[in-house]
Formats: sequence, structure tokens, C-alpha cells
Amino acid sequence: MYRTVATATTMGGVPADNVDFVVDLDQVPRWIDVESRSSLECENEDPSYLNSYFPDPLKSPEEESSRNGMVSRFPVDHEVNSKIYLWRGQPWNLEVDAVVNSTNENLEEAHSSQGLHAAAGPGLAEECATLGGCRTGMSKVTNAYDLPARRVIHTVGPKYAVKYHTAAENALSHCYRSCLELLIENGLRSIAMGCIYTEAKNYPREPAAHVAIRTVRRFLEKQKDKITVVVFCTGTSSDTEIYKRLLPLYFPRDKREEVVAIAKLPADVGDENGETIIDERKIRIKPLPKKTIPKLPEAPVELPISDIGLVRRNSSYLDTYLDPAFMSLIKDPDQRRQEKWEKNAQAQGGWNCAKMLGFGELGGPPLSAAEEYSLHSRYLSKANSLNLSEIAEMKIVYRGGVDSEGHPVMVIVGAHFLLRCLDLERFVLHVVKEFKPLIQKPYTIVYLHSAASLQIQPDLGWMRRLQQILGRKHQHNLHAIYVLHPTFHLKAAIFALQMFVDNVVWKKVIYVDRLLQLFRYVPREQLTIPDFVFQHDLEVNGGKGVIVDPRTKYVYHRP
Repeated sequence: MYRTVATATTMGGVPADNVDFVVDLDQVPRWIDVESRSSLECENEDPSYLNSYFPDPLKSPEEESSRNGMVSRFPVDHEVNSKIYLWRGQPWNLEVDAVVNSTNENLEEAHSSQGLHAAAGPGLAEECATLGGCRTGMSKVTNAYDLPARRVIHTVGPKYAVKYHTAAENALSHCYRSCLELLIENGLRSIAMGCIYTEAKNYPREPAAHVAIRTVRRFLEKQKDKITVVVFCTGTSSDTEIYKRLLPLYFPRDKREEVVAIAKLPADVGDENGETIIDERKIRIKPLPKKTIPKLPEAPVELPISDIGLVRRNSSYLDTYLDPAFMSLIKDPDQRRQEKWEKNAQAQGGWNCAKMLGFGELGGPPLSAAEEYSLHSRYLSKANSLNLSEIAEMKIVYRGGVDSEGHPVMVIVGAHFLLRCLDLERFVLHVVKEFKPLIQKPYTIVYLHSAASLQIQPDLGWMRRLQQILGRKHQHNLHAIYVLHPTFHLKAAIFALQMFVDNVVWKKVIYVDRLLQLFRYVPREQLTIPDFVFQHDLEVNGGKGVIVDPRTKYVYHRP
């Protein structure tokens, strides 16, 4: 698919976007071989890419006289500089060990770096689908398939908002650092990195370039023996100009550039990893009080082994080192465990009668919003990593159309819920995965209880657990639950759910005795209904029901 390009592409030249060409590293100039721009000045800069919230350090330099005597945070290092390349073009045209793909959490082709999947072939998307997604700020590696590189490292850049500037900055720094860590872990030595920030995530270009360059500099300072080449790839002339102006600040090639960089660098250049330092989150350790240490007795008393720990715990020798103000804030661990156990026992004790009646385990304190979010995230992540096709084929839960008010509909068939042949844990994972796109906005549930009374149903404790996993967003956005062909036993169970589980969600239940009544809420063409439901409706309602033609599936209204 590729052939070697005949001539080298210069840093300021036309990008080699044609995927039919391979660019060898010998054809890309190293940073130390590029001519310095006069006094690091910015010429022909496009002002549309500057952000007023992030002043350009080259546009508003401080007086160099005020920085006399300051030591450079990024001194000249010729060995590190020799590993840096700057090239205008797509990373996957380069013959390197690994290229970086900026993508989203689901590693989807539509949200990946433009042109990468087309150049790599369909195998890349197929492998990405097996990785189970990737968190923001993290990276995952795949094969490169038809690319000249050996591996593709996929990373997820953060969304940007001025209010959360520091969090976004550190997440972006972690993107670059995790890519370099994966490079070393896989025994690779050269990498081509495009701009990880994307237009869709609104990350300003210049601040992002500062983060990228200083993170790479800090990483190479520690791991320069394990990495031979880092190529910064730019896709536009504006990005190229930004990198040309900022590279001398973090990779000065001589003492003159180092001195100028002292005056031009931003005030905050991060910690040893390049991440922004937050003073409010620093751990402050108070020095130990200077107290006279009592002398130990010359002839210590021999004690039984069982008493040694007690003596050490109560020793006044240790008390001399402890700050009473600090220790007063910490409870004894045993006391905390005892209080937690008593709290749980008290919470469960009130529902023993429910367990005796067969409702299941309804005890335990309610989960906080953060605990529910964490629980739902863990289940969703596990569901995305598993093949649950056997659960989907049972047609217990499946998507319908929309109801009369335009809300999406989820259909649940009670008779298909065969408890004896169902792995409840895998079923919960399937439910979490199916409900995920629905619970983000108002939606409706249609529960078909037709002939379901013949099957064993889960207890209320299991229902309570499932509701906790789905989370509060599910409770808030649930519009209504239409229950078709309810029985007395089902109504009693729903009443118990209202009493013991959630009075908000289960108050939204609407009982529907006939199919014709259900079609008033959800149009017939929006539902896929099993044939036995029509038969059950005829048996229960007689002449008041409907007749279905088994061949054409046409529904007739009976007089």
C-alpha cells in the first residue's frame, strides 16, 4: 500500500497527506538541525488562534532584568534535543515504531484522527472494538495493520472548559505521558505524536502545545536511554508555527535560547512530570515537636509476648511524638469498625419481617449519589467488555419505538424471564448496557406480564439492587411504567416496592388490562409484541380484546 517518498518533507513545507507515501526518519530534520528563528520572535502569526485567557508568553515578555540570577528550569541538553523532530504531516505516514491516535472513550472510528483508519485498514477498527473502551487521559495499544508503523497507541484527550482548566491540563499531560510509557512497555523506541487535543473538545491550541512539549521534555529527562525519537506532527501551518515558537523554550539548543526562555516561559511550568501544581492540594506535614526523649531503663523488665503490643501502644515514649490536636481528629480504627457494624445491623434489623415474607434482603443504608455513580460505572465497564449475546437472544429486554409523547420505549417480557435458566449477574450487565442510551433523557417502560405468573420472579431485594445499579438518573428520567395484564400478586409486589424500595419510581406504574388500552399510550407500530400476548389478551378479555391474524399479524378490533 505504501511506497517510500522520494524527497524529504521540510518542517515548513506542504504536508504529505497522501497515504501512498512513507516518510523515513532520515528525511525528517531533527530539532537541533533546524535553523533558529531570529530571537524566537513570532512572525506571520495567525492571531485567530490566540486565546485571551492564556496570554502568549512570547507576546508579553517580562523584562529580562527582573529575571537576572534565575536558573533555567529547562537547561540545554543536547542528548535530549537530538531525539526531537518536528514534521508537518500525518503521523501514520512516518516509518516509526508507534503512532498516536487521538480518539474518544469508545475508540470509535468516527472520532479518531482523520484518515488513520482508512490508511490502516478494517482490522484496526475490529481490534479497537475488543478493547472495552479507554478512559480520558489514558492510552491503549493495538497493531498498526497496513501502516508503516508497528503499533498504534490510542489515547483520549479531555474536554476543555475555562472553569476546569487545571484538571484538563493535567489530563492532557497524562495522555502524552501514558503514550510514552506504553511505548517503553512494548519495547518500542520511536513515536510520532499528533496534536492530541481536538477541535470538538475545544482545547485551545497554544496552551495544549505548552502541555505537550513540556511533558515530553520531562519524560525524556528520566527515560532518555529508552527512547530514541519523538516526532511532533502538525496538521496545519498554524500548529507548525506554534511548535516552532515554543520548542526553544523547553528544548533550548544553546545558552542564548536558554537565557531567552527564562524570560519567555510561563510562571507555572509544572512539576517533575510537567503537570500543573495545585497549592491547595499539597500535603503539608507539620514538623514533630522538639521534646526531650526520656531515657529507656537500663534493665528492661521481661514481659510476656502477648503484653508487648499493649505496652507499646500505651507508651508515653510514643506520646511525646504525637500532636494531640491531630490525634483528636482520628478515631480508633476498632471503634470505627464497631460503629459501622452497629449502623448496618440497625438498618437491616428493621426489615427482617420483609425477608421472612420472601421479599429478599431489603436492609442496608441507601447509597450516596457518588456510590451509585461508581457502582453503575463498574457494571457498565464490565458489560462493555463481555459478549452477552445469549442474554439478548432470550428477548427479555429489548428496544421498542416511541410512545405517544415521543419518549423512547424499553419493552420487558415477563414470560421470557426464565429464572431457572438465567444467570442473574449477566442479566444485570445486559440490562445496564441496554438502558445506558435511554436513561440519559425521559423514557418509558412497557412491561408485558402476560402469562408471566407461571414463572418464578426475582424477589424485591434483587429489584432494589438493580435499581441502585441503574442509578438516580434512571429514577429521574423514567416517565412511566405501563404494566400489561397485571395480576393480583403483581399488584401486591408493586405495592411492596412502593413501601420498601422506592416510592418515587414505582408510583409511576400505570396498569393496563387490555392491548387496545396499551395502544393508546404506545402506538401499535412502535411495539414488537410476541404472539402469545395477543392470545393471552383474548383469553383474559374475551370479546373485549383483539383478534390477531397469525399469518398477516393484522390486529382486528372486536366489537
